[in-house]
Amino acid sequence: MITIKSLLDVDFDTIYEAFKLAFSDYEIQLEKYELQNMLQRRGFVAELSFGAFDNNQLVAFTLNGIGCHKNVKTAYDTGTGTIEAFRGRGLASQVFEYSLPYLKRAGVKCYLLEALQHNTKAISVYSKLGFEVVREFAYFVQDLEHIKANEEGSSAVCDIKVISLSECQSAKHFFDFEPSWQNGFESIGRSINSFQLWGAFENKQLVGLMVFEPTSGDVTQLAVDKAHRRKGVATCLLKHAISQGKHPSIKIINTNLECEAITQFLKAQGITMSGKQFEMVKEL
Repeated sequence: MITIKSLLDVDFDTIYEAFKLAFSDYEIQLEKYELQNMLQRRGFVAELSFGAFDNNQLVAFTLNGIGCHKNVKTAYDTGTGTIEAFRGRGLASQVFEYSLPYLKRAGVKCYLLEALQHNTKAISVYSKLGFEVVREFAYFVQDLEHIKANEEGSSAVCDIKVISLSECQSAKHFFDFEPSWQNGFESIGRSINSFQLWGAFENKQLVGLMVFEPTSGDVTQLAVDKAHRRKGVATCLLKHAISQGKHPSIKIINTNLECEAITQFLKAQGITMSGKQFEMVKEL
């Protein structure tokens, strides 16, 4: 018999085992510490996350992050999955519907998620649940050895210094689009010790910034003042990230497809687009 309940009293090992089984057919697998880090960064709240149980086994789940999006208290789907043997029963939809009264009572006003565009089945389910596409994102991955900023003779040079999160926030006018949930200042602040924050300076003036997670190779934020673009600032920051990284590749997740500047820069660096996502929202 299937029962649905909050994950408040469910130990993390149980959640991780279900996550591992549900995503066993995915190209990228997460270790336990990687899932813990991901959930912390995305604002996971066990009390407002829910799962379907077959006896005592967690067989389907939605791991919700809670935070602020556009000044509204928001739930973010940081991971929804169903173990293969239990797919085709509509459990994901049931878990979501079960969660709604609890989220509303907690003051959540909207629900936000991202879905891979090639996962048409998931997008169909979310559309039937009332979600609407609001933005299209691209994600990029490239091995360090194939990135042009890493090549010998790369001439990009600028003054790179460590900066604070507040300094990053003060330069938000550098951005061409609002970062996605996992790349926003709130998410960075939750896991600040995982990141390196750098500013590029010209005559002591901040003209560019990067937020980088060395262990995963994740370029979380990369922005340059519009008046200082096409001068090698972004290349200089990227080259610095490569020198500090502890992962064999660089990845940039959730750039806005409407922003040609970042797409063209990454293409020029030999960093290829690996796929696309929809950002989808439902008002509660």
